[in-house]
Amino acid sequence: MISTRRLDSMPDINTLERLSQSLAMLDAIIMPEWDLRYYSFNSKWSKGEKMASMQNGSGDSYFALFTKKGAILKGFVADSSMAEEAHPEILANVPDVFAENFLNESAFSMESTSFCIWRLTSDSSWQVGNINSKSKSDIDGSEKLLSIFENTPTTYKNWAEQYYELELPETEILAIFEHQPLTDELVQAINPDSSLEDLEEDIEEIGYPTE
Repeated sequence: MISTRRLDSMPDINTLERLSQSLAMLDAIIMPEWDLRYYSFNSKWSKGEKMASMQNGSGDSYFALFTKKGAILKGFVADSSMAEEAHPEILANVPDVFAENFLNESAFSMESTSFCIWRLTSDSSWQVGNINSKSKSDIDGSEKLLSIFENTPTTYKNWAEQYYELELPETEILAIFEHQPLTDELVQAINPDSSLEDLEEDIEEIGYPTE
């Protein structure tokens, strides 16, 4: 499982961005009400920047920022050991290129951070703060939040069917993760009550292809 202790399976920056768009698009198709969705993606967050997020309504969340310099993701799991008190070392080694638009962004609730990972375009792997822990358990909650990026179509399908209490078509779920263009047929195979017209604003915000 992906975690701050095992980042070798974490997707590269471009793959993570595409996966984040897919997660947001699927949630938008399944759940019309934005406030009840887990995953979101804003392809126009700021000039040259895109933002992905997850919020479960119970205090757990992550925010990821994609820039020309790289990507950074911070997460917070309310019942994790690292959430019990402040740990400045989690963010101590974050590169300066992320300081202004990420570390100082109030929308990302940086005061609530149990783990943080980042990767510059020049890096060969993801990096993590200097946390001295020999624990084999998921003390920072990273495994809980990052596991969605491993074997993602299957992982998402299993999670969404349980959370939304419905049955989802495997072929169409895979199509979204492959970034196949959205059509009414594809959308309605996932949610018969939705359509391209209903999703127009979501599609534009997420930046998902329709042709």
